[in-house]
Amino acid sequence: MPASSPAHFTSFNYTGQRAGPRLIVLGAVHGNETCGTRAIGRLMAQLDGGALRVAAGSLTLVPVANPLAYARGERAGERNLNRHLFPHDAPADFEDRVANWLCPLLARHDVLLDLHSFQAPGEAFALVGPRDNGGPLEPFAQQAAERALARRLGVRRFVDGWLATYAMGVRRRSGAGVDVALALRYGVGTTEYMRSSGGYAITLECGQHADPAAPQVAYRAIVNALAFLGLIEAPAPEPVGAAALEALSIVAVYDKVDAADAFCRDWRSFDRLRRGEPIGRRADGAPVLAEADGIMLFPDGAAAPGAEWFYFARANPAF
Repeated sequence: MPASSPAHFTSFNYTGQRAGPRLIVLGAVHGNETCGTRAIGRLMAQLDGGALRVAAGSLTLVPVANPLAYARGERAGERNLNRHLFPHDAPADFEDRVANWLCPLLARHDVLLDLHSFQAPGEAFALVGPRDNGGPLEPFAQQAAERALARRLGVRRFVDGWLATYAMGVRRRSGAGVDVALALRYGVGTTEYMRSSGGYAITLECGQHADPAAPQVAYRAIVNALAFLGLIEAPAPEPVGAAALEALSIVAVYDKVDAADAFCRDWRSFDRLRRGEPIGRRADGAPVLAEADGIMLFPDGAAAPGAEWFYFARANPAF
């Protein structure tokens, strides 16, 4: 696979001889999350060598979506690419220029698989979008197709509710002079933009950054998606069974109010919480307790004051 360079943006397309859906797969939206890049490189070697072929539809592979962050080995180049992802008439930073290339590319496809990893050790999981709705925040009409694909990527854990809960936090912390509409746009990343363009999308968190199994999780997900969507001639994968499936909905976000706010322990995503259990303590000594039985998600002990500290999720039996 050719080396990535922040001097240009690179994608690779494989188009079959029969009609079919248009799938795009992204790696390294965050530059220190390389499992997707490695999985895409493995797949490209098979496609280019003839061991695998796209028989129908179209497959676009972006091994490195953010080449500046990737070259630095850091999460971001000049800012988080996976926030405020829109085309910009007057790009102000590197990620704005990435967006001006990436957003039109996403809009030319039907389905997005975005491959990520995370900081602490843990099990791979998929982030999916909202239920079908005609609301103003994230209208959507492809819930069934999106979740059917998610259940065939090789993971058993699924999370929804990200943008709606993020929006609740924005509205709560909005004060005088805050442009709420602009702040809400900050919550839009690759998958949200894809849905706004008429497609559907899944973020797959493939494991911890350095987990040697994460590239295999990413590779299996790509191949399963290709088979399920009919782009390659292979048996369609079976969905994860109901007995194994774990579905969660994010229902609340807690902000870090003061730099001295602190967790009472080293929390990890998917740690179980019991109602009334101590989670942390505010700078003034007030305890932060679990509002109900639930699940810890995305704890960030290094969050800045006014930013998201952690998310709270509950089981979603209706997935």
